[in-house]
Amino acid sequence: MKKIVLLLVLGVSISAFSQKKDKTLVTIDGEKTTVSEFKRVYEKNLDAIDNKEAKSVSKNLDLYINYKLKVKEAYSIHLDTLPSYKREMETYKNQLSAPYLQDTTFIDQLVKDAYFRTKNQVKAKHILLRLPREASPKDTLMLYNKILELRERILKGEKFEAIAAQYSEDKSAQDDPKTGRKGNGGNLGYFAAFNMVYPFEVAAYNTKVGEISMPFRTQFGYHIMQVDDLKESKGEIEAAHILIRDTTAVGKLKIDSIYTKLKNKEKFEDLAMQYSEDPGSKKNGGKLGKFGTGRMVKPFDDAVFALENINDFSKPFKTRFGWHIAKLLKKHPIQSFDEMKKELKEKVKKSSRMQLSEKAVVNKLKKEYTITEFEEAKKILNKKNLTALPIDSLQSTILRINDKNITQEAFIKYIRNRRHLAVFKLFEMFEEEEILTYYKENLIYTEPEYAYTLKEYEDGLLLFELMQEKIWTKSSSDTIGLQKFFDTHTTNYKTTDLKSIKGQVINDYQNFLEENWIADLRKKSKIKVSKKELKKLINFYKNK
Repeated sequence: MKKIVLLLVLGVSISAFSQKKDKTLVTIDGEKTTVSEFKRVYEKNLDAIDNKEAKSVSKNLDLYINYKLKVKEAYSIHLDTLPSYKREMETYKNQLSAPYLQDTTFIDQLVKDAYFRTKNQVKAKHILLRLPREASPKDTLMLYNKILELRERILKGEKFEAIAAQYSEDKSAQDDPKTGRKGNGGNLGYFAAFNMVYPFEVAAYNTKVGEISMPFRTQFGYHIMQVDDLKESKGEIEAAHILIRDTTAVGKLKIDSIYTKLKNKEKFEDLAMQYSEDPGSKKNGGKLGKFGTGRMVKPFDDAVFALENINDFSKPFKTRFGWHIAKLLKKHPIQSFDEMKKELKEKVKKSSRMQLSEKAVVNKLKKEYTITEFEEAKKILNKKNLTALPIDSLQSTILRINDKNITQEAFIKYIRNRRHLAVFKLFEMFEEEEILTYYKENLIYTEPEYAYTLKEYEDGLLLFELMQEKIWTKSSSDTIGLQKFFDTHTTNYKTTDLKSIKGQVINDYQNFLEENWIADLRKKSKIKVSKKELKKLINFYKNK
């Protein structure tokens, strides 16, 4: 019987979206099902039906009526109030509504941008002034003005690298007197799409070569950036390396001796397995897999991407990890947009830039909705220890979206586990989340397909709970009833040993219980089928 349940789950529909002129096919206790609703159910199930008899319109209408009666029974005994049911529905709603919270036009543009930034790599240097996540507007403005002053000094002739070494809070830009390591002056080398946090990537590709950007903000703080070059990417490569960690003269002698062996035609893979001190790659001959520019430290990138031919190997070179020799194994040039579109779309969807798509939806909704902030109620934002305020003092409306009032209490609940951010920022986030919540709550009125699908799942889940309670659990636990059924129907089986065919008997017993149950449900309900509309339907599908 579970198969029938699952088949019918695919077909339940909602009268709210029926056409006004649509004729009524069946009425169950006053609830009408239109012809188009049943057609939607029937046609959706046709592909799953493999014989002519099962495709009978009349038989499918009977099954549909049985289905509606079961769902009605599930609601009448309040299965929709079960905590497990509510949790399952909330999870499904979030999954089902997710595509509606994305701006497809915006995503398409993100994919096109990602392709350009994959095909072309940018070389840049930056200065970072870190900003705490909970910084106040006053502190934020002070830091912005400070980095703006640094920009002005560079524009007036001071060297970017010198300012970076002195002021940047990216440690790689600074000299390290303890180790003697020379800072990079903010130089990041070449990078491409998905190598940096998204706001940094945007700034890099929007700044012209030779120019210095205006200050921009990322999760780390404020930056300014100078773009040094933009060129076509070499794509990705596969490479191997041999690493000697000792950076002293002893390590140099060792790497030089390995280099001599390579020039004398000894195998790179064998030497890597014998001498390399990179435990992650030495076992497989030094292989590092596939990577693009920006994935490795700059000296390594420079050395390996300078190799022209497959199987070429570099001279020994030094990084902060030690001495290396690198070998080029394979090249992966950038493919066409059509070839990369699917892969890039997946990358975009998994990246932080997808938040911008959701932001685009919020911005559209802000223009469509009437949104009111209540300044008097917002004064609680200035109070200390907000979460300690008594609930009965938080019942004023702080935000209204169309006709929905949202209280101060809802805001306090929202910020309870987000206290690391400034309260004004939390209110912005709260408002955007409430806008999206309102949008999701109203999807059943604005998106018919969403409403149909949600109702299908909702009723199907209820029906599963109902069948579990009324039929499946009872048939397997009611040993006396099962034995009685078997004794009464012994002539239907080839044996008198219940244990040997228990599975088959349980299935038959389930059918028996369900048939009796359905008969009782039909007796309790008033069912009226329009013979005229049913005949029209039968003729319609007969001639199709």
